[in-house]
Amino acid sequence: MGYYDQDYTRREKKQNGGRSGIYGFIGAVLGALLVIFSIPTLSSYGFLPYELDMGENDQAEESPQEEETAPETDSIEPQSDNTGAPSEAVDVTEAVDRVSDAVVGIVNMNQNTGVLGSPEGGGGGGEGTGSGIIYKVEEDRAFVVTNQHVINGAATGQTDVDVTLADGSRVPAEFVGEDVLTDLAVLTIDAENVDTTADFGDSEALRAGQTAIAIGNPLAFEGSVTAGIISAVERSIPVDLNGDGQPDWEAEVLQTDAAINPGNSGGALVNSSGEVIGINSMKIAQSAVEGIGFSIPTQIAQPVIEDLEQYGEVQRPQMGIVLRSLQEIPSFHWESTLGLPEDIKGGVYVEQAQPDTPAAEAGLQEGDVIVELDGQEITDAHDLRKYLYTEVSIGDTMEVSYYRDGELTTTELTLEEQVF
Repeated sequence: MGYYDQDYTRREKKQNGGRSGIYGFIGAVLGALLVIFSIPTLSSYGFLPYELDMGENDQAEESPQEEETAPETDSIEPQSDNTGAPSEAVDVTEAVDRVSDAVVGIVNMNQNTGVLGSPEGGGGGGEGTGSGIIYKVEEDRAFVVTNQHVINGAATGQTDVDVTLADGSRVPAEFVGEDVLTDLAVLTIDAENVDTTADFGDSEALRAGQTAIAIGNPLAFEGSVTAGIISAVERSIPVDLNGDGQPDWEAEVLQTDAAINPGNSGGALVNSSGEVIGINSMKIAQSAVEGIGFSIPTQIAQPVIEDLEQYGEVQRPQMGIVLRSLQEIPSFHWESTLGLPEDIKGGVYVEQAQPDTPAAEAGLQEGDVIVELDGQEITDAHDLRKYLYTEVSIGDTMEVSYYRDGELTTTELTLEEQVF
């Protein structure tokens, strides 16, 4: 009897314990729900020590109007940089569409000298190909600019030149003029089938890192497009004009990593607005070098083009010196060898004053360092050429300030026409 009573008592206690557990669980759930629903209210009245961060879906539900008014676009909008100027909105396809029909093929027939390489020359006969840009239509003629080396021989009648238009038609070209120094030449063609001309942009406003698009006919693949950036501005590249292994000129060029290959020469380097900012000319063709191409800036090309149209050649004033930028000379020579004051930060070193030239007549000689022209500071060779070709003319008398053995001296020099 006692056995069964004891067992009954245990079972009753067990049942009572189960009911208590259920009640506790229900209470915990109710408490959690109370906390969850009370948090937004407490947060809105500032009773919580933190801000309540609503999820994206909640936020969208709270402000449907903002979602409806948000603009939808796939394009890259211009953003402001630290200078306050808007950065470029890059759409390569739009830029290419604006100018591609103005980029043409240049065919140099019967090119036997191999000057252009392959396919930019025959290498021993046949025809060579390059690129060109239609930049103007005047009456019934369209004007095309290309590289001088692409049409080499046309000036003397040693070769004929054809132009291949965007629609594939091929028309004969007439030679207008060429300039060996800048590697530029101008041709004209019948304007009947020309619908698009290129616009020139401002190459002086370019900065490293801006978009650069090369359009041309590399390896005879017509209308090829490559894109990259402006790697550097105002690069100086030595040019050997007479093939003696010694540089006769320093070409001022833009550097880009947009791929430029044989056949691209004379084609367009374009900015993101579809404006021509350079005329592709040279490429470092070494197996160890990639992504270094060069283009003639439009600010240098345009005055040359105008002279070629008017005179068939470029009429430049000359001083008659062989020069180097002072920065190309080791700095320890500036004071110890040249005797320059400490505050001199740049200039042009005269390597030679050629006989019977304005420089020789004005008394300039090897070792002089030119620092001013007509009172305008000259810091390097680029500054000197820019001043000569944009500020003065043939026959003008120019005041030259230079250092010799540490002494600042001034002389006058009358400019003559440069002859090559």
